[in-house]
Amino acid sequence: MGFEPPQRLVRALGETYGDTAAADWLGRLPALTDEALSAHSVSLDRVCAPGGRSSLVLLVRREDGTPAVLKIAPSGAAPALERAALAHWNGWGTVELLTAAEGVVPGEAVLLERLHHEVSLRSLPEAKALLEAAGTMRRLWVDPPAGHAFETVAERTARQVEGMRAAAARGPELEPLVSAALAAREELVRDSPELFLLHGNFRQSKVLSGERAPWLAVGPEPLTGERAYDLARLVRDRVEDLIASPGGAATARRRVKKLADSLDVDQARLRGWTLFRAVESGTRALTAGRTQDGELSLEFAGWL
Repeated sequence: MGFEPPQRLVRALGETYGDTAAADWLGRLPALTDEALSAHSVSLDRVCAPGGRSSLVLLVRREDGTPAVLKIAPSGAAPALERAALAHWNGWGTVELLTAAEGVVPGEAVLLERLHHEVSLRSLPEAKALLEAAGTMRRLWVDPPAGHAFETVAERTARQVEGMRAAAARGPELEPLVSAALAAREELVRDSPELFLLHGNFRQSKVLSGERAPWLAVGPEPLTGERAYDLARLVRDRVEDLIASPGGAATARRRVKKLADSLDVDQARLRGWTLFRAVESGTRALTAGRTQDGELSLEFAGWL
């Protein structure tokens, strides 16, 4: 099947895996798509654009005409772990998995119920969006399945430390923020209070309108650990609006308190993980050449 993958995906794959590895996978993508469509017995409606940053999203139909979504991702995006998490949630607060968690061929494809991809929580006013996001997120925090292969918060964040230090070495002005973020992480992982299955990349744009439920989460990068880590990404949502607001810093701090209180999460731990995740995201964006994104995240981090 011949088609042009969305440019957003092409850029993001190059940033994540390097241009050579990304080009190799993109070169195999038409064949992978044909295999996935055949294996799941679905027909293609169209490619979803701009789509995601980690996978090709195809709008498809099953043999009975039911609309669905077929996601095809590189193995580095761990589609098997996404399947395992979605199978465990079983549609509770998340998009429903339409294929078994194990034994799916090809392994890079995941078949999901189709939601209204053009309508996310970002379409709502901020206060309403945060309320709905909190309600959705609460459903996802369950005990991990027995014998799971998900990494922990400590393991995932440990892999990010080197990149943050390297960014600070290249830009000494980043050193104070990076040091503060790494110190916060060190303290937080030393005494983690709980172990839940986490979404891993939860934010307003990852919650879509559905038929089965008003709002359902998509695109997990699952891991296990404390809820404050998962909630920290939501705190930074709509950061461009916060930065543009004259009261942005105070609003950000109030958001930490409000979300912590509404979801029974320790406020200090939420602040610490929000700081770490904002600095990690900002330094990673700067390294990839996404200067505006990086500066927004780092300015937000400075408020904390």
